[in-house]
Amino acid sequence: MTGWLATILIFLPLAGAVLVWLLPVGRFAGPTALLVALAEIGFWINALNQMNFDKAGPAPNFDQRWSWFSDLGVSYHVGFYGFSFWLAGLAVVVMAAAIAYGFWVGRDRPSAYFGLMLFLTSATVGVFASQDLLLFYVFFEAMMIPLYLLIGVWGGPGRLGATVKFVIYTMAGSLLMLASVIVFGLSEGSFDLVSTGTSDNTWIFLGFLVAFAVKAPLFPLHGWLPDAYRESSPEVAAVLSGLISKAAVFGFIRICLFKFPEPFDDFRVLVLALAATGLVYGSLLAFRAQDVRGVIAYSSLAQMGLITIGIFAVSTAGISGAVLQAVNHGLISATLFLLAGTIERRTSTGSFDRLGGMARGRPALATMLMLTGIIALAVPGSSAFAGEFLILLGVFGAGWGWAVAAATGIVLAAMYMLRLISAVLHREPGSAVSEVALDLRPAELGILVPLVACLLALSAWPAAISGHVLGPSISPGAPQERHLTRPNDQPPEGRMDMVTMGPGR
Repeated sequence: MTGWLATILIFLPLAGAVLVWLLPVGRFAGPTALLVALAEIGFWINALNQMNFDKAGPAPNFDQRWSWFSDLGVSYHVGFYGFSFWLAGLAVVVMAAAIAYGFWVGRDRPSAYFGLMLFLTSATVGVFASQDLLLFYVFFEAMMIPLYLLIGVWGGPGRLGATVKFVIYTMAGSLLMLASVIVFGLSEGSFDLVSTGTSDNTWIFLGFLVAFAVKAPLFPLHGWLPDAYRESSPEVAAVLSGLISKAAVFGFIRICLFKFPEPFDDFRVLVLALAATGLVYGSLLAFRAQDVRGVIAYSSLAQMGLITIGIFAVSTAGISGAVLQAVNHGLISATLFLLAGTIERRTSTGSFDRLGGMARGRPALATMLMLTGIIALAVPGSSAFAGEFLILLGVFGAGWGWAVAAATGIVLAAMYMLRLISAVLHREPGSAVSEVALDLRPAELGILVPLVACLLALSAWPAAISGHVLGPSISPGAPQERHLTRPNDQPPEGRMDMVTMGPGR
């Protein structure tokens, strides 16, 4: 069964989606979807127990390959490397929390809604498990279909405009990536990510880079972000911010870095500049935002900039920190968006000028928001501190200026998170805050506590992720670590050559 674990993780939610759609009574859709989501977590934990993070060689864990279109070299090829396995774990946890929240609040048309959520789970795990470029593209596009509907049908008053903007941005990026997928596969004679070599084609690289930059999003391709995050239901916004953006993290590492080392090196400074700009710009917008969702949305833009800086630093510390911070951000933003949903249910608003004083008589709400906010502040001892420290350590080798920009964004993050906590919990109670507004219910705590518990567990042991990201040959502190260089360059001492040591070589 071990060899089937990747396939089970991909298709169990899809089977659950079909079952939910076929259920004759809609009231069973929510419980069924939640059971499937919890079973998905169980299978991921089983895979964690059998995962060999020290596995050497290019083949991933739970490797499974069947020919799909043999004449084109296309196959159903799935498996997990360390970084993609942790992203898949983030996916199953966040999706389970989102489904549980949707079940708790009682979404209308539950069969369609929860079926789409399970379909989204399947596609997202498929993205992180794909080891064939065309298969990756299929899952990447499949991930967008339920999102269009979840925003456009179950969103807020401005949902149609948000959906149109989201479709335009993502379709533009997807078409560029499709062209790159086709050209790369035909030029290599195969679409397999493990068996094919590297390419120095700049145009193919740029097609992938732009598609992932839109998905992250990176400045200045973030135009779809504010409306999509504000108009989505809280659980869909949690998935968008906490999970869907991590498809870009996978793409930057698995495709851009490992398959296009020379163009990656050529455009590294440009991407670092854009990521640093997005980090500072997003932090400033988050500090000036006038509502809870606005702060979380723009903080996501800033955090994805920081994560991208870690990846494009091209060092083991930077990439390990980026993956750890990707998981941290996914859990933090998902928790904050779900908390925003609980606040909106009690006050009918998320606007700061109508909130305040919610800590009084609501100890559970105050505790959840304070704990999540403190971790997001990256106080020493938290998982976010570990992730940001590794990113700063990694990017310092690329230039102290990048480290200064990253540190500036981290300081601004503390400012906007403290402002969010103060505006909601402290000050005088706003006009929308009633004295009879209830504290978090047991069901809401049952959704939020596991997410915060995951953050606390990572705070106690961040090396569970940072030490098991890229395999034994490029683990942090490996003596053979070298800088990414062109074949004829002499690599400087103490850096990493991702060409010779990454998967697929």
